[in-house]
Amino acid sequence: MRLLKRLFLFVSLVVLVAGIGFWMRPVSYLNEVMYAQECLSGIKSTSVQVTGYRIHYLVEGPVDGPVVVLVHGLGSSAEDYRDLAPYLAKTGFRVYIPDLLGYGRSQKPASFSYSVHDEAAIVSGFMDALGLKQVDLAGWSMGGGIVQHVAADHPKQVKRLIMFDSIGIYVVPAWNVQLFTPQTPEQVNQLDALLTPNPAPVPVFIARDIVRISDKRGWVIHRALESMLTGQDATDKLLPQLKMPVLMIWGAEDQIVLLSQAETMHSLVPQSQLVVIPGCGHLAPRVCAAQVATPLLAFEKQ
Repeated sequence: MRLLKRLFLFVSLVVLVAGIGFWMRPVSYLNEVMYAQECLSGIKSTSVQVTGYRIHYLVEGPVDGPVVVLVHGLGSSAEDYRDLAPYLAKTGFRVYIPDLLGYGRSQKPASFSYSVHDEAAIVSGFMDALGLKQVDLAGWSMGGGIVQHVAADHPKQVKRLIMFDSIGIYVVPAWNVQLFTPQTPEQVNQLDALLTPNPAPVPVFIARDIVRISDKRGWVIHRALESMLTGQDATDKLLPQLKMPVLMIWGAEDQIVLLSQAETMHSLVPQSQLVVIPGCGHLAPRVCAAQVATPLLAFEKQ
């Protein structure tokens, strides 16, 4: 009985400490659960050196499958493709998803610009480092702007180009860009409302932790935004030069990159296809992954 009591007290203490830890740092706990799920699903998590920087990436799907590289957006990470990537992997594609420099589990050097064009050089270098040639290259939001630059600067690397709710043409945002580095739980919910239609409120203890992380890592996002707002990396003149097949997939309710911007980009690329996903916002590849996967796979199989 004494041993059972000690065991019960020990287990209770562990549960209490874990509970307090989750309450104080819920994002870290949720990330670790997500990383464990990746491992159990057979997704490989590793790193490669690109121009002296450590770039973390995920890879899944058959080793001999045609290669797709997915590039995430501002303030995001490779895990944002966790709902869409399995559709590609299960269909036979080899899917590589890097954490951009400064994001996720990649290195965060203080000396880097974090501009769209310089991140594009990192993505191109990532593919070179892994010996990936003639890939299908996809980018979401800021990642969409990045892959446009890769396709324009290194067309031989890109067989097909895909953009999800992508930046590109120069437009001054009508929304508060400071919400990408929220300073209060209220701003976390305001950002959520911009990103997706009718989101559920973020629990206060999770919102507080998001604000804490924003205070710690927001300098990367600030630097990227400062560069983007100058218009120096706009792709208005690059888009008409693209020769490869191009697919644009947009959430009809996107408030970050409006559908009208997609229509303008579509008009600049004669060989492009534009698919609009009803009822979805800027997070279409995550929230509406099944609807996005259908036209994506059809395009990939052409």
